[in-house]
Amino acid sequence: MALDADTKQQLSQYLELLESDIVLEANLAEDDNSSKVRDFLEEIAAMSERISLEAKALSRVPSFRIAQKGRQSGVEFAGLPLGHEFTSFILALLQVSGRPPKVEADIIERIKAIDSPLHFETYVSLTCHNCPDVVQAFNIMAILNPNVSHTMVEGGMFEAEVKEKGIMSVPTVYLNGQEFTSGRATIEQLLEKISGPLSQEDFADKGVYDVLVVGGGPAGSSAAVYAARKGIKTGLLAETFGGQVLETVGIENMIGTPYIEGPQLMAQVEEHVKKYPVDIMKAQKAKALRKNDLIEVELENGALLKAKTAILSLGAKWRNINVPGEEEFRNKGVTYCPHCDGPLFEGQKVAVIGGGNSGLEAAIDLAGLASHVYVLEFLPDLKADQILQERAQALSNISILTNVATKAIVGSDHVEGLDYVDRASNQEHHLDLSGVFIQIGLVPNTKWLTDSDLALNSKGEIITDKQGATNISGVFAAGDCTDSAYKQIIIAMGSGATAALGAFDYLIRQS
Repeated sequence: MALDADTKQQLSQYLELLESDIVLEANLAEDDNSSKVRDFLEEIAAMSERISLEAKALSRVPSFRIAQKGRQSGVEFAGLPLGHEFTSFILALLQVSGRPPKVEADIIERIKAIDSPLHFETYVSLTCHNCPDVVQAFNIMAILNPNVSHTMVEGGMFEAEVKEKGIMSVPTVYLNGQEFTSGRATIEQLLEKISGPLSQEDFADKGVYDVLVVGGGPAGSSAAVYAARKGIKTGLLAETFGGQVLETVGIENMIGTPYIEGPQLMAQVEEHVKKYPVDIMKAQKAKALRKNDLIEVELENGALLKAKTAILSLGAKWRNINVPGEEEFRNKGVTYCPHCDGPLFEGQKVAVIGGGNSGLEAAIDLAGLASHVYVLEFLPDLKADQILQERAQALSNISILTNVATKAIVGSDHVEGLDYVDRASNQEHHLDLSGVFIQIGLVPNTKWLTDSDLALNSKGEIITDKQGATNISGVFAAGDCTDSAYKQIIIAMGSGATAALGAFDYLIRQS
């Protein structure tokens, strides 16, 4: 499998950064998949005198391990690391060679403290934009700690293994042969699952922030940059840095940037935030908000953060349909990401619930993989843009069902079908399916605020004024968690800046 000229040119620049000799230890046979992996590895090895290829007995065929010459390694790839995983492969080459991974010192210390043998296996699809974060996180752990080993398993080359394990969502991670976690996760979240959460003592010396930003999406990042540039003490608390944008594959309306993918955009945004003295606290979840002399944000681990002002940039999450079977079959056929999980349903029948833009975009995407796609819309008419409706209607393997209500998702240990009701005739119908993709919009992440004094509208959105201020003095809000008319990345960034400027103006007036 030959790499194109542009990819080879970029790769050659990275290979010049290798700090030691690398051996690609490969377990290959004479089958077609092994031939593809062999061609790939031989092409890589031919590009640098520092890379050699050797035969090695490993647990899967085809697979290969990346090791420093003469040293043991725990970084392994089963299948081809192309698509979104090509970056994982390049980073593994560099980091195994001795280039330090770009993670904070406290993360390195926590990884090195792992004192029991852990072998992780991450099942991925090459179209999954959430998988590389998980693969790269475990690779870093394996590089920093000899007790940890990790294998990326490309589901396309190991379909039988994926089916045998009943994997219907990626990334899915196994630890020492048992399912460990599924879905997008950061290195901080994975470490917390391995070693336990940070304690209250880890937050004891934080002091009082001038501005505490809660949320690490576009709005929160923008607010942190604008606040820090004012020279005031700024903290940023984020369960996942990047927020909902990490679920977005192609962004074509970021002014000045014709095309960028969500994870790439938020990686750049995070690097921008780190240019300033912002205290970033990742993998932490807020539990309660109170206003006393100062604003207090209580974390789920019991720690208490205090600030003179707070900016709530909580973002939103996928809305649930709340029918029987949705929770039971989550990641067992029920999914919210067609880009990540679509390849797992190749040649099978699937349903997309939701007739808006995201629903029809998902259906069009899935039509290239699935044998048939059913679109279920609750209203009598589709809500999607006309151009998307025309594209969907032109595809012979998409059926659009309007004015229908999903009644239940059914199956045994995985999704096997869906029951729905025709709202005009009140007749019940059944569809035999393997997967259900839910695309009915977003709901703000404000449920934890319902017991606070913060004013929310009927949708659960935080009500703000034109400065981003809420009804609580010193508390501001920005982005998709607010009652803003439109939910767009660029609007969220602008509202984050507005809230930070509003908070700064509040502070100087208080002083």
